[in-house]
Amino acid sequence: MSVTGLCEHCSAEAADSCTRCGSVVCADHYDEETGLCTDCIREMGGKPHDAEREPDRPDADDTLQF
Repeated sequence: MSVTGLCEHCSAEAADSCTRCGSVVCADHYDEETGLCTDCIREMGGKPHDAEREPDRPDADDTLQF
C-alpha cells in the first residue's frame, strides 16, 4: 500500500506499509514481492524462496537420519 510519512525503521521518506504489522516503511525496509517489512521477514525466518537461493546454508535441504 502506498503511503506518505517517515519510515519507522530509519526515518527516511516512507513509501509503503507492511501488510503484516502495519509499519510505515521506506523502499529499503519493504519487500514488494511479499508486502512485508524487513523486520517481519526476519521474524518469519526469511522469504519463502531464500532457502532455494542459498543452497550452501546448513539448514537448506538437510536429510537427517537417526
